[in-house]
Amino acid sequence: MWTANEAKYDSAFVQMLDYYLHQIDSTRGNPSDFQARFNCDGSYWLRAYQKYRSPSQFNRLIAAIKSGHISSPLNTLVNTYGAQPTEAVIRGMYYAGSLERAYKLRFRLAQTMENNTIPLGLSSLWAGSGAKYSYKGIGGYGSQMTYEYRDNRRNQVYRYAGLDGSGVLMKWYNYNEKITAPLGGYAECRLYPKKRPAGVSQTEEISRVITKLDALCDTVSAKSRYPFNVAGAFGYGWDDLETYVSNPFIRAAQNSTTASRKVRVSNEEDFFDDMARSYPNLPSESVSYGNEWDLYCASMNETTAQVRRSTGKLRAAEALASLVALKTPNFANRLKTARDLAWEAFGMYWEHNWTADGPVKNTVRAQWQNKIQQQISSYVDSLFSLSARTLGGQLKKGQNPRFYIFNPLSWSRSDIADLAYTGIYPVRVIDVSTNKEVASQLIIKDGNQFLRIYAENIPSVGYKIVELVAGKPATKPVAARVSGEYVSNGRYRIRLSRSGAITEIYDNRVKRQLVKPIDGKYVNDLGVANVNEGSPVVVENAGPVSVTLKAVSLVPVPHTVRVTVFANSRTAGRPRRMSDHGGPLRIEIDDSIQANFKDVKTWAFSFNLTNPTTRHEEVGAILTAKKETRGGHYAVQNARLDWQTFNHFADLSEKQAGAQRDAPQAYGVTLSNIDCSFFKLGKSTVDSLWEQSSQLSALAGGQVDTKREDKGVLGIPAQNGQASFSYKFALTTHLADFEPVAAMKFSLEHQNPLVTGLVTGSADAYPSPTFSLLNIGNPTRSVSRSTDDAVLLWSLKPSEDGIREGLIARFWNITDKLGTPTLTTTLPIRQAWQTTHIETNEQVLKPTGNHVKVRFAPNQINSYRLQLAN
Repeated sequence: MWTANEAKYDSAFVQMLDYYLHQIDSTRGNPSDFQARFNCDGSYWLRAYQKYRSPSQFNRLIAAIKSGHISSPLNTLVNTYGAQPTEAVIRGMYYAGSLERAYKLRFRLAQTMENNTIPLGLSSLWAGSGAKYSYKGIGGYGSQMTYEYRDNRRNQVYRYAGLDGSGVLMKWYNYNEKITAPLGGYAECRLYPKKRPAGVSQTEEISRVITKLDALCDTVSAKSRYPFNVAGAFGYGWDDLETYVSNPFIRAAQNSTTASRKVRVSNEEDFFDDMARSYPNLPSESVSYGNEWDLYCASMNETTAQVRRSTGKLRAAEALASLVALKTPNFANRLKTARDLAWEAFGMYWEHNWTADGPVKNTVRAQWQNKIQQQISSYVDSLFSLSARTLGGQLKKGQNPRFYIFNPLSWSRSDIADLAYTGIYPVRVIDVSTNKEVASQLIIKDGNQFLRIYAENIPSVGYKIVELVAGKPATKPVAARVSGEYVSNGRYRIRLSRSGAITEIYDNRVKRQLVKPIDGKYVNDLGVANVNEGSPVVVENAGPVSVTLKAVSLVPVPHTVRVTVFANSRTAGRPRRMSDHGGPLRIEIDDSIQANFKDVKTWAFSFNLTNPTTRHEEVGAILTAKKETRGGHYAVQNARLDWQTFNHFADLSEKQAGAQRDAPQAYGVTLSNIDCSFFKLGKSTVDSLWEQSSQLSALAGGQVDTKREDKGVLGIPAQNGQASFSYKFALTTHLADFEPVAAMKFSLEHQNPLVTGLVTGSADAYPSPTFSLLNIGNPTRSVSRSTDDAVLLWSLKPSEDGIREGLIARFWNITDKLGTPTLTTTLPIRQAWQTTHIETNEQVLKPTGNHVKVRFAPNQINSYRLQLAN
């Protein structure tokens, strides 16, 4: 959607592959170095060819891939990755995984081009999906960084490693448009992108690039910045729709090969094979370069947020589907086409041309983004509804209405659950497993009525059943006291101002005010001049489970803020007992904007913390938001530092030197986020990170960058006309230093609510009244070791090839320690494998009954295939 529309690109991909396959066949008699080769920018090229060509023609393409004449990366298209949830990155490579299994091949490349930055955690996700190599060439265009700042990379070929130690071999040459170009760009073999000078053939152009490579291989002089005798230049197509250039590469290679210099027409992979073989001890980098073009998806923030919500909802949808499919294998067969389109859409939504300033009008690009988002959301919604309804039919109904309460996470939890109920009231809600009444209240949410309950001890990847019995609920105290703009429970006293900004959060445990305005901004502050400007704060819902306050204001744009707190009996010095009537230990913030906006807007969170350290979930990694020279994960050069990736959470924690004996030695706040892709610390700039700022500003949307070249604003103008936006946050405080497991569990519980469904079946396919499919930990210990507890289920789903090929379970070791937990399933494990993240089997495991022992490196994400006996 840059040079042409989707249909024209499809045609171009197919015709180009036809051309290069013919060239490959025509040059098979040449010596290997002088045979035609071609590299696709993404697996979508292969998908288009499979769609528009015959099976025999596609088999010919597969043969060329196996012979090394055609190569393709795992990624669907050339993407920006900084805004992506971890699971979205993985799903965008699923088509390549399906080809690996169907045709017994492996894809070893992954790449991201043009964008000047790259996240740290991406290296581990690529490696975990089977990639070994990556080539990055930047564009220079539209960057907020100077040429001088982006030049002088410390390593031009290196091991791009994640926090788990895995990674890929990276080629990322220095780029300077005035000196080193085209090397370091995304069309390194093309000296003249616009027009070749008269009398210069394509063969001569490519030969001049070979001369540049020859000069690059300077292993003698003291000023050499490339100490290798292996060099490669990749890419010729630049921004052209179609590129048909083959023989000039062959002639240039033939003409430039000498007795002392070998020149080869490359498929990219052969360069890396040579480099790895010749230089086995390459340097390693484990740093983030921040975000640049990644930021432009915030110019359609609500559409992007819908993709993020769907990615989160997929966890519950697939966990439900796993239970259902074990008993009804074919229940979701009709969704297979929609599923494949959704995976393709994950690989397309963050396609790198979000700059939206090319030949294709930005309105057309925006329409395409909406279509891609709908492919994702439609599938996830359909799978969720079908799975939830079908599970209800697999459980036996009673004389009174019964609901199951399902937990998609891998630990037992107590949390609120909302039952869609419009029947006779009052009713009592009974936990069938204990025959005890649970706290309940009626609420209105999104215009619909629900029966909200506090559900206790819902098992890991499992459910409990509750029954509704006619009668008045037991009298319990209201969850929180309300006095004007103040709401208080056992843990916090909060003031919600009329503007929607939260001006006070008093932590009762340590008698401490958490809010401290910075530059006139409080917590959850959209940028109001007067925090008291708005309608009077009202109580929207109140009962023994939760209390919700609502504020409505017209400044700076019409917006609504809802703050919900829960029953909480944990006060300072007294831990909660299991018998206490309690609730989630979080403050939920539900924001919405009801108007279009054209500027850059943020939700500011300003805290009363002293020189805190911020950690946040990036892409497949949890980072410390400091430069590498000060104990953080951000590169000291070539990085853009003003906006950090905001996946599940950010945490700001301080250490209190000299604290009194009874006072906590550390204190901090964890902020859970669903809808925003980025945040800024303090007044961070492109090359300056305010590492110890106690203000975090979540990007609500907008076009953040203006081009240096022509002052054009990058991204989609005015949010593509969108006039309704939603943002959900939750926060909690902690009296210890940052704990990554606690922060991740907190955010996952907020963002993965307990699922409820009406029980409608005539018999129990699963045990009633409670069931757990899967646990992770050490079954021989009454209390698991902390390293076992640190491994969290990230995704559980039926195999892409059907439930008969097992369940795919992905786990993340959240800490920097080795983990050796045991996976335990209720049903016996017949066979097990460790797989890539895209479901290609790699290692056979040996289960024992219902258990299989697994091993995790620090910070590692692993995927497994489990075939269970029914």
